[in-house]
Amino acid sequence: MKKALALLLVCIAVFSLAACGSQPATPSNEPTVTDEPKDLLATIQERGYLVIATEGDWSPWTYHDEAGTLTGLDVEIGKLIAEGLGVEARFEETDWDSILAGVDSGRFDIACNGVGYTETRAEKYDFSTPYVYTHKVLVVRGDNEEIKTVEDLEGKMTANTASSTYAALAEEYGATVTPVNTLSETIELLTNGRVDATINAQVSIEDYLSQHPDANIKIVQVLPGDPVAYPMTKGANSATLVAAVNDILQDLRDSGKLADISKEFFGLDLTQPD
Repeated sequence: MKKALALLLVCIAVFSLAACGSQPATPSNEPTVTDEPKDLLATIQERGYLVIATEGDWSPWTYHDEAGTLTGLDVEIGKLIAEGLGVEARFEETDWDSILAGVDSGRFDIACNGVGYTETRAEKYDFSTPYVYTHKVLVVRGDNEEIKTVEDLEGKMTANTASSTYAALAEEYGATVTPVNTLSETIELLTNGRVDATINAQVSIEDYLSQHPDANIKIVQVLPGDPVAYPMTKGANSATLVAAVNDILQDLRDSGKLADISKEFFGLDLTQPD
């Protein structure tokens, strides 16, 4: 009887130890699924600089002056945005097609490069309020008498950056788009007869003509333009950054500084929708 009782007590002890051992310890430092992404504005201010994507080859928006210094309307406004956030402006020059992809991936905090606001883009990016409003123009070679309006682009070749609103409009009217990276490349293809036309920002074409008055190109149609705004990564963690950028832009409007920058680089105030 005593042996049976002792055996029973041993079995109870074994099962108790097994039950205790089957309960895994809860790691103390493992993040939970409810962790929120870090606020983008806080991240920028902690590191001390704003990463700004720009082309650097699209005058007067973003380009290098005779001394090789990066300047342009978007560069000067980008500096003021960084200053308003209390950080340094760090510009990353890249081709157009890499700009929005870089914002999307988080490589860039913001793109300052004359990006037209569209509802399609707004599905993927958070935009600031518009800071300028521009018109588009249809441009052909100086001796081209066949193309008068965008309706004449059916079956023609245009030169544009692949993911731009200009390329989308050309394709909408039946053109085949030859992808380019810069405005100078666009003009070269056009004057060499390798493409029939291009659709581009009116201010950029007029700026090019002011610098190259003998260029063999002409504007044949002026089209309604887009509100231009600054895209940032879409998501709840970027909401405070968007709000801060909007506050800075509003201060620049109220002070007249935004209009002054537009006049400096465009020759007129394009900060109003009308």
